[in-house]
Amino acid sequence: MIQSLLFNLIQIIIGFSGGLAVGAGFVAFLTVLGIIPRLIQLSKSEKLLKVYIGCVIFGILFGTYLSFTNITWEQPMILLAFWGLLHGIFNGMLAAALTEVLNVFPILNKRLGIDQHILWLLMAIVFGKIAGSIFQWTIFVK
Repeated sequence: MIQSLLFNLIQIIIGFSGGLAVGAGFVAFLTVLGIIPRLIQLSKSEKLLKVYIGCVIFGILFGTYLSFTNITWEQPMILLAFWGLLHGIFNGMLAAALTEVLNVFPILNKRLGIDQHILWLLMAIVFGKIAGSIFQWTIFVK
């Protein structure tokens, strides 16, 4: 009984920690990388700022709702293709933003003088991402 309660408590802590990590990453994506402000600036659509905010909030809430329910959403092929296009645009913008962020490494290298260790830093990031993805897909996705 106590062992089951302890196991459930550990699961709650791990789940809450994972949620905080994902939430912090999403907030960092929106603020530090500046995807939405850059999108607004490039499209010259400052007057649609409330629409952008509403879309982000609705997308977060809708995605969270679909993640925690067993609802299936049957859609026609054309809508599925459009949905895939939106995902591709999102991933492309994320890749472009991350490319800009990678300009931090030469600055970090210059300020901290880590010429000999920059490769180790990049490899730690890459292998950490790979290990995290493998862990998620083998443990949580069955």
